[in-house]
Amino acid sequence: MRGRFFFNIMLWSLIAGCSVSKNYNADKKYSKEKLQEDYTLLRNILEQKHPSLYWYTSKDSMDYFFDDGFKNISDSMTELQFGWKILAPLTHKIHCGHTSFSMSKGWNKFVRNKKIPSFPLYLKVWKDTMVVTANVNRKDSVIKKGMLVTSINGMKNKDMIKKMFGYMVQDGYEDNVNYIRLSTGFPFFHRNVFGIYKNYSVQYVDSLGKEKKTVVPLFGVTEDTLKKIKDFPPVKRTRISRKERLENVRSLKTNNGISVMTINTFAGGHHLKSFFRRSFRSITKNNIKNLIIDIRTNGGGDISNYIALTKFLRNSPFRVADTAVAVSKTFRPYTKYIKSGLFNNIGLFFLTKKGSDNRYHVGYWEKHTVKPKNKNHYSGDVYVLANGLTFSASSLFCNAVKGQKNVTLVGENTGGGWHGNAGIIIPDITLPNTKLRVRLPMFKLVQYQHVPKTGTGVIPEIYVGPTVESLRKDIDQKMQFVIQLIKEKAAGSISK
Repeated sequence: MRGRFFFNIMLWSLIAGCSVSKNYNADKKYSKEKLQEDYTLLRNILEQKHPSLYWYTSKDSMDYFFDDGFKNISDSMTELQFGWKILAPLTHKIHCGHTSFSMSKGWNKFVRNKKIPSFPLYLKVWKDTMVVTANVNRKDSVIKKGMLVTSINGMKNKDMIKKMFGYMVQDGYEDNVNYIRLSTGFPFFHRNVFGIYKNYSVQYVDSLGKEKKTVVPLFGVTEDTLKKIKDFPPVKRTRISRKERLENVRSLKTNNGISVMTINTFAGGHHLKSFFRRSFRSITKNNIKNLIIDIRTNGGGDISNYIALTKFLRNSPFRVADTAVAVSKTFRPYTKYIKSGLFNNIGLFFLTKKGSDNRYHVGYWEKHTVKPKNKNHYSGDVYVLANGLTFSASSLFCNAVKGQKNVTLVGENTGGGWHGNAGIIIPDITLPNTKLRVRLPMFKLVQYQHVPKTGTGVIPEIYVGPTVESLRKDIDQKMQFVIQLIKEKAAGSISK
């Protein structure tokens, strides 16, 4: 591929010009020696403190990947190059969805409110299928929403997806979360994995089913205007009320005797426990027989919040985990590189106890039994909508209710591991030279009601995946499927 236009950082720095902080230089290259220092420090921390470094990758293999990454630091690099060429492939090999790299705070300020030049098509991606969901080049009269794309710059979909997945993290071998990440940010990942081109050769299927090729230009900037650009206008943000913000996070809507509870996070700060109490009080009062719980964009959060919801649904007592362990009782001698390192050391000291396996156990989560609610406990039919973004604490929730007679999981495998995951508390490691950050989970958690370590997410009882037709017509296929299923059950009951 000789058509490469610019490597990312060269173009980005031209766009930003002098508008960014004088204290940050995106063009700055770090010497080979400084990069190796950062890399060696990261390796030491991961090897000594990561609770599941060898869960899905053997130590011999992980040693090889660490050594290979070090060898690839053959010259000076910018922060962006070091992050995407070295750290992203390394963190992928761990197969831990909570161990990912992110750019420095300086970089994030650098790109804030800027329209970044990129590949112009947003694509819904699953398996080896790519469907156009948006074309930001509005003057393009060829590529339209709903079209199938089969290759970009001569690379077929299957090969392209495999290549991009090598820079992304997931629990075990569950790719569902990364299909959705690509679907929501395809230009971002394509830009950082493959670089930026002046033009892109796109092979697509037209409305008659014929495969054709076209050339689409880079979005955001052209070669003729590069010299004139100093800054893009800031993105205007519309203020919304506190009530609207909370509604965007969690809501309960009832129509035709069906309640739909949407929970987009289990994170704190959203008054979820009081929301659950009010919701199930209302559901009980209105004698609702069918409840749909939509957690398709729930990336997890506070364990206590998923427990609070589960208590209204589960019929039997349960525990959070069969096992919850850390490999060390302290972050020393690396405390200063860990966010809130001193505080987390104190937490490790008081929350864990060394077991016979020489690991440090969180006895509370391993032994504490949670009892179901009696007041306003729900015994009607429950349908849980899940997909690849159902992650971390929301995958723990799916495991806790899965298999209960009145609960049906519908959709796709969760992105969060079914066997378990590493998390609970996840501070950042900040590398001293580049200031790049890598998330470090403190505990390995094996799910309650132990399931085999096959590397999948929680598997639904009824699979409902995306289709080209539903994308073209903007149909929420999973929701429609469940509503139709409820209607058919009701009709069957009436006929009997």
